[in-house]
Amino acid sequence: MNAFARTQATWRRLFAQAGFPAYFLGMFVSLFGTGLNFAGVTLYVLAKTGSTVQVSFTIILLTAPRLIVPLFGGVLTDRVDRRYLGIALDVIRAVIVLGAAGLAFAGRLELWQLYLMVLLLGVAFAVYWSTSLALLQELIPPLHLVGANAAVLVAVQGGMLAAGTVVGFIYDHAGLAPILAIDGATYVISALCFYFLRSGYAAPLGAGRRAGTTAMAEAGTGVEQQALLGLETSEPWPAVLADISEGLRYLRSQPSVLALGITNAAMMAGVISANVIVVAMSHDLLHAGARGYGFIQAGWALGAVAGGLMALSLPRKDPRALLITALVVLAVGHALFPFAGWLVVAVAMNTVFGACRALGSVLTQSSILRVVPRHLMGRTQSAFAVIATLLQIVMSFTLGWLAEHTSLPGAFVLLGLLYAVAVLAAVRATGLESLKSRPSVAG
Repeated sequence: MNAFARTQATWRRLFAQAGFPAYFLGMFVSLFGTGLNFAGVTLYVLAKTGSTVQVSFTIILLTAPRLIVPLFGGVLTDRVDRRYLGIALDVIRAVIVLGAAGLAFAGRLELWQLYLMVLLLGVAFAVYWSTSLALLQELIPPLHLVGANAAVLVAVQGGMLAAGTVVGFIYDHAGLAPILAIDGATYVISALCFYFLRSGYAAPLGAGRRAGTTAMAEAGTGVEQQALLGLETSEPWPAVLADISEGLRYLRSQPSVLALGITNAAMMAGVISANVIVVAMSHDLLHAGARGYGFIQAGWALGAVAGGLMALSLPRKDPRALLITALVVLAVGHALFPFAGWLVVAVAMNTVFGACRALGSVLTQSSILRVVPRHLMGRTQSAFAVIATLLQIVMSFTLGWLAEHTSLPGAFVLLGLLYAVAVLAAVRATGLESLKSRPSVAG
């Protein structure tokens, strides 16, 4: 079967799964709004303050909640119906963003209010992302998780692509207010998609206990029964702490999973923190302004969509080499990025970066979703979110400071070094997998 036929067959299988079409649409719409919001706020803050340090501050506000919130949000994700939790988080975010849009339309939006909106969105997203990934694990059989991750990445980056294409034009002609209004509306649509995803209440813990007990027994762990008994306590805080402790014990017992998580966290930190200096590159080096920044972002998303489609048709032969190659391209390419010279070259380079990031994400996340027991997935994803957040906060501030006080090319070199960390983690993960004689990261 050729690559095109494999891709067609994968799409048909995925969209035949009950609930997946609604999940796919919800993710596309939600990330379209998120992409508009993120780029619009970045452009607004840079125009208002003229400071890359202030831009980095908005990214820190967005990511800082993920240092603490995921530890408890992961427990929540593993205890309640993930569909209802996703709906609730979408509704909360819609109220927050539409309130800010109302202030912006009235001409009363202050910078501190915008920062507060970003902080609250960061708190909600800290729970939402691990919730949505854990929900995907419930919808899709393990055999199809690689294809499902690639398809979801297409939805996510397709939304970001559409956002990047139009955000510069909307901002130049109408400002921030309509961008926020559209984002608020997308959260409402996303909530409706999750509502129609399935019917009834489905708590993950009951099924997770059965599936998780089998998986952990096969892994030879001796703590499963004790951990599950700890969940039965009627005292809420000891139970929550026991849940967190169980997740940490699992990661300590699975160094290859931890290495994969660090790989993905470094890639995520690179994607988020890069915006601090990419927007400055568009303004100061390429002199392309808001529209140029939008085109560069659209190039990334286009590459990510292409990478996701490629991942759907990947042969299962030696994907570890592909993962490491993609990460090396990200590391070297970002160090050379400020020397692009022309907008079209910068867009082309970012398209390649997006494709490499997509392939890396699909290969790492698919392995994580396939290996980690279902009842531990929320806590595992949350632990990785904390690692990514630490990297994002440090990198966002450092990149902003370097760009403003030393040199923009020096900041891009540091970004390349972050991706080099991902290379090292991926090498360690694949080495550990080889030692244990397990299947390769793409199955």
